[in-house]
Parts: sequence; C-alpha cells; structure tokens
Amino acid sequence: MSWNAELYKEKHAFVFEYGNSLIEWLQPKEGENILDLGCGTGELTSQIAATGAKVTGMDSSATMIASAQQHFPDITFKVGDATSFSLPETFDAVFTNATLHWIRQQEKALDRIWQHLKPGGRLVLEMGGKGNVDDITGALEKALHSKGYTYKPYWYFPSVGEYTSLLEEYGFRVNQVLYFDRETELADPENGIVEWLQMFGSHFLEQIPEQDRLPVLQEAQEALRATNFRDGKWYSKYVRLRVKAEKINSDL
Repeated sequence: MSWNAELYKEKHAFVFEYGNSLIEWLQPKEGENILDLGCGTGELTSQIAATGAKVTGMDSSATMIASAQQHFPDITFKVGDATSFSLPETFDAVFTNATLHWIRQQEKALDRIWQHLKPGGRLVLEMGGKGNVDDITGALEKALHSKGYTYKPYWYFPSVGEYTSLLEEYGFRVNQVLYFDRETELADPENGIVEWLQMFGSHFLEQIPEQDRLPVLQEAQEALRATNFRDGKWYSKYVRLRVKAEKINSDL
C-alpha cells in the first residue's frame, strides 16, 4: 500500500513514540551494526544512531524513506521489502517496530532476518498481537456487510505461542516476551476512527467506489462511539506482542 509520510508523522506519531521503550530492549551499543527493518520516517532509527551504533534504516515505502533521509541525512536509509531484501553485510541486531504484522509471508521475512544476523545476533521486535484493533475491524466488517461489501482480514496478529514457536522453528532462542494491552488515543477528536482507517486501512476500501468510502467509515465509527469515545477523545484497543530473541550459533 502507499503511505502518506507527512500524515503519518503529523497524526499517527504514536506508532514510533510508543517504540521508544522498545529501544531499551535492544540496548544498542557503540560500534554495533544494526538494521532497523520497517523504519518508517526514521525517528527510532535516529535514536538508535544516537547511541553510537551504526544503523541502516529500511522500509518498503519510498515516500517514508525519502522523508527519513531528508530529516536524518547522516543515516543510511534504503528502500527494501522485508520478505526479499539482500544486503552485503550482516548485523549485530535487527530491530523492527510495528512492521511485521503487515507481512503475511512471515516465513520469508524471518528467513531474511536470520540470514542478515551474525551468529549470536539479536532480533528485537514489537508487532500487533492477537486481538489487536479487533474493535475497529469488527465495526468495519459490519459496516462493509451492511453496504453489500465483503471483509477480508489483512493483518497478521499472532498469539504468543504461535509467534514464539515460529521463531524457534527458525533457530531463534526466545529470551524475552511481553504481551499486553495498550489503549491508544487517536489524534483526531472528531473523526479518530475514520482517520485511522484512512491511514492504515485503505486496503479494505479498494473494492468500494470512491464516493461510498466515507459513509462506510463513518458508520463504523458511529458503531464504536459508545465504547471508544470518552471525554472528547477517540481510543482504540491495541494489543502488542514484544519479543527479544537470539540467533543461536549453529557452528557451536
């Protein structure tokens, strides 16, 4: 899907702001070589670089990378797909925030991560976990059906057991896991759900004529007003899965 980098930074900065604490799990060290996979507009990449680590930021969106390179010109950024990227170097760590749940081909992404990690290298990630934004997707599904359209799940939100088992299949040792609720305030006090779906859920609307899209989104939003609107603010039910894993040295 295409991304609006400026709208992302202006109205949905919570995505990378919440990622600040994930850097504490990464514990970057001066001189380390780190890949920020799905770096978006580069704010977390910059924070990692400030520790003295050498960081490469990668994202599939050319507009996101252009924004990142403009704002952080001293950092290396590359356009690349998480399921197929190939770089001439290996890394001490791969860091990825709010990216992997966009990828249905998890096996391909983990293969690329594994191949680009040094033995003993670490993978530190946060993604949507089982139940993430069920409130919004449930309301949208009903709104689509009421207008005669179909709803097809898009994101990959795994359970703890599902994802840690997948990591272990690839030879990772899972060292730390956190699965938690994170109620998230949305930026627009009047149309928070509508704007969130316009930013992150445009793929659900591809089947709908342009003139019919906003009414569907508004119907979904109104269905959530009683539960998700408080004190003049819109909220969504985020559920996050955070993992720290290590690539086991197969040569030992």
